[in-house]
Amino acid sequence: MNIESSSPPGPDKTRVALIAGPTASGKSALALALAERHHGVVINADSAQVYRDLHIVSARPTKEEEARTPHRLYGYRDGAEPFSAAVWGADAKAAIRAARDAGRLPILVGGTGLYLRILLDGIAPVPPIDPDIRAAVRALPVAEAYEALRSEDRAAAEKLRPSDTTRVARALEVVRSTGRPLGDWQKEKVGGIANEVCLAPLVLLPPRDWLVERCDRRFESMMSEGGLAEVRALLTRELDPALPVMRAIGVPEIAAFLAGRVTREEALAAGRIATRQYAKRQYTWFSRQPPADWPRFTAPLDCEGMANALAELDAMTRI
Repeated sequence: MNIESSSPPGPDKTRVALIAGPTASGKSALALALAERHHGVVINADSAQVYRDLHIVSARPTKEEEARTPHRLYGYRDGAEPFSAAVWGADAKAAIRAARDAGRLPILVGGTGLYLRILLDGIAPVPPIDPDIRAAVRALPVAEAYEALRSEDRAAAEKLRPSDTTRVARALEVVRSTGRPLGDWQKEKVGGIANEVCLAPLVLLPPRDWLVERCDRRFESMMSEGGLAEVRALLTRELDPALPVMRAIGVPEIAAFLAGRVTREEALAAGRIATRQYAKRQYTWFSRQPPADWPRFTAPLDCEGMANALAELDAMTRI
């Protein structure tokens, strides 16, 4: 990201608050508190929470919390539908405009860095992918696709984990369809809103031991009857297992338990590990990628931490 968070507000700029950080860091609670203090609208920037199929499993705000202040882009997409960061970006722009027009403070909240990067910096203008090429690439096992990518776009391959099915396939289909590496396209960005808004960002990076304990408790709550019912209902739809909704943290682990392949304790252990690993990747990303002048809040969001974080956001969002 190359956004400047300190740009002064102007007559044509919309004030936008942004709360980002790893899963279980307390983003949703902080966003709700800020919205209640500043007549705000909470706008989701988490890739799992867009799906209506996953409420408990994606740790979406509760219905009671959503009733306290407007929430947008939560549970509004069907897991069977194709969805991308670019689509979310367009929807987020519309939600920000609607909040502004209603005289409310837009508050972006989430842990999906790609979503935030595309919204603020823009997206590479990659032409539509040839459908036959896309089908052929998506049919490849990820190991085979990664080896092909190493041959056809080594720079992209070196930036990706060999097991990252989605990103490996994307890079391979782009170079095969356009004849240009994805990195070349990414040097050109269009559609970002960074210059159109006055951003008030706060990145949550709490102590790791505090975060790990919250991650463990979060997955235990996913293994409740409600969480099991969500995954059971999702499985009855017999969706493509490669769809993002089927690979969301918690879904594979709970699905294995429901199928009798693992015990409840084994599912809990696997889910805790998956949640911790995901939080670790997010923690690393948000430690390094956002601009240096974006404030980092490193205290746990207990009562004192919540008050201090709100004070920081109050100062940035006050016009």
